[in-house]
Amino acid sequence: MARVLTPRAEDFPRWYQDLISKAQLADNGPVRGTMVIRPTAYSIWERMQADMDARIKAAGAENAYFPLFIPESYLKREAEHVEGFSPELAVVTHGGGKQLAEPVVVRPTSETVIGEFMAKWVDSYRDLPLLLNQWANVVRWEMRPRIFLRTSEFLWQEGHTAHATEADAKAYTLKIHHEVYERHMRELLAIPVVLGRKTNRERFAGATSTYTLEAMMGDGKALQMGTSHELGQNFAKAFDVAYSSQAGTREHAWTTSWGTSTRMLGGLIMCHGDDSGMRVPPALAPIQALVTVVKETDGSITAAARALVDDLAAAGVRVKLDDRVDTPFGRRAVDAELKGYPIRVEVGPRDLAEGRVVLVRRIDGSKTPLQLGETVGAVTAALEADQKALYDEALARREANTVEVSTLDEAMEAAGTGWARVPWSAVGVDGEAKANERAITVRCLFRADGSVPASQDEPDLTAILARSY
Repeated sequence: MARVLTPRAEDFPRWYQDLISKAQLADNGPVRGTMVIRPTAYSIWERMQADMDARIKAAGAENAYFPLFIPESYLKREAEHVEGFSPELAVVTHGGGKQLAEPVVVRPTSETVIGEFMAKWVDSYRDLPLLLNQWANVVRWEMRPRIFLRTSEFLWQEGHTAHATEADAKAYTLKIHHEVYERHMRELLAIPVVLGRKTNRERFAGATSTYTLEAMMGDGKALQMGTSHELGQNFAKAFDVAYSSQAGTREHAWTTSWGTSTRMLGGLIMCHGDDSGMRVPPALAPIQALVTVVKETDGSITAAARALVDDLAAAGVRVKLDDRVDTPFGRRAVDAELKGYPIRVEVGPRDLAEGRVVLVRRIDGSKTPLQLGETVGAVTAALEADQKALYDEALARREANTVEVSTLDEAMEAAGTGWARVPWSAVGVDGEAKANERAITVRCLFRADGSVPASQDEPDLTAILARSY
């Protein structure tokens, strides 16, 4: 069979670009750095979005929507924030054929505009906590774009909350980090993530603490899959988000923000994909089973395939019929592999004459003849098993490519091909700067028990060093 994709071992970035094109996931947009998300990828994003949205609502937040355009003066109220985002801002100076009295920024993130409205909506301690989330697009002018991973415009959710106490804000930040983000990534995306704290150098502009979820990609590099930030009172003071306490005093609120984006699609591709294409976790897959008519004779094969589709749908399987017999079977099989459908059920004249079909599992590549009556049970069992198998495979790969070292030099060497776990005390602020010069970053810090620290100054922390996307 002719090679469809560049092998990952030969050129991982080229494999990634080949896959996005050949699997019809996305195209480059007409403006440099933008992207068009095609239906195959967008249907996966919709399922990510639905699962994440349900978890966010279960955590108590409500959805709202805020403007795309933000007055430039808003961003300037929080000095560290505007400094951190300045190189990435897209600024509008003209509208309606006239120069604007004040330039407006195309939303890079919404802490500032939401802070403005929180100040209007919060008056008393009874108004807190205020827990908001929005699904939106954002613009960050990207110098080195790569579809899904770094684009000038991307889709995301961003949560913003205000609390009466620092302890409450911290607890909610960690709740989102664990109960929403970690569980979404592990349970739906089948991606094992390491939870930790960003160093002061790497934390979000304007935050007091940033908590991250890091995943290893197929080439050993790290990808930041999502972040949750404590903002302290920085934005509350800049926008006067204040409330009357039970004691009658006027206090500034404590705020948080947190977000995940279409970058997760890139992570899904690079974590689970193989040389034949995507491998979509069954729990996530919009199409879990593709029932494929291999060849038609007198209409009976398609009729049997349709009956099987109905049986699978009745069992709760997300199923689709492929009866495009005017397209060669081999081409359709390659397309199904590229798009990563977890299960393919092949229905052909010879097998059906003996009351059988062939079950093809995308995760392990196995092909198993089955009696027609066994198909529904075999498909549902395979879907459950393959969700776990995909997670276990990704976890085993991460552990096999993570090295425990004791010095910065050893860590930088190990980070050339995978991840290094090293005592933070052996790296420190100076060592972090040295590693950055070699395009190696401290991905996160964590305690011995795996929990996230309150500060990078805690003793006995472990750091992960890696190259990253």
